[in-house]
Amino acid sequence: MPILIGDIAPDFTAQTTEGEIRFHDFIDGSWAVLFSHPKNYTPVCTTELGYTAKLKPDFDKRGVKVLGLSVDKIEDHAGWARDIEETQGAALNFPLIADDGSIARLYDMIHPNANDTLTVRSVFVIGPDKKVKLKIEYPASTGRNFDEVLRVIDSLQLTAKHQVATPVNWKHGEDVIIVPAVTNEQAKDKFPGGWNELKPYLRIVPQPQG
Repeated sequence: MPILIGDIAPDFTAQTTEGEIRFHDFIDGSWAVLFSHPKNYTPVCTTELGYTAKLKPDFDKRGVKVLGLSVDKIEDHAGWARDIEETQGAALNFPLIADDGSIARLYDMIHPNANDTLTVRSVFVIGPDKKVKLKIEYPASTGRNFDEVLRVIDSLQLTAKHQVATPVNWKHGEDVIIVPAVTNEQAKDKFPGGWNELKPYLRIVPQPQG
């Protein structure tokens, strides 16, 4: 069965470039990003891992742990890590799982229309409650947009704390929408500065702070 948003992320134990981990222990009350790679020494993956390493401070600032996965052997990861640092100008600074295919199958990452081992470029964002908050899949030929992953995490963290939703193309600091479940009376308490009511169901308010 495919993993859906709201499902508990399946737990697993794996060997990584930073030692053995148990996924639920690795999360340990934090947010997490798990993203897969078809195999080592592939060009698009090399650019993705290098860019994600450069974004590590941005993930850390948001309390997000990053975990990569490649369906390849642990002894091959070190050489690939050297290539990533050499070509992308950033050293691998988060764990990279060596998967025998079992985790890829557990997370429904296998691309059966390509072959029985190739993973699609899957991204899972998982909350501190260990539930899947976001899943994105790209074809193997298309590099992912990790700036977008950060943008969505900003939205997920904001909307988990406040009764708001984020509009199209929203970025951190921009106006948000009061969710319909909040009545105008309740909104007066939650948003004492007021809001702009374009329609009864579309109430725009500055992004809550804190």
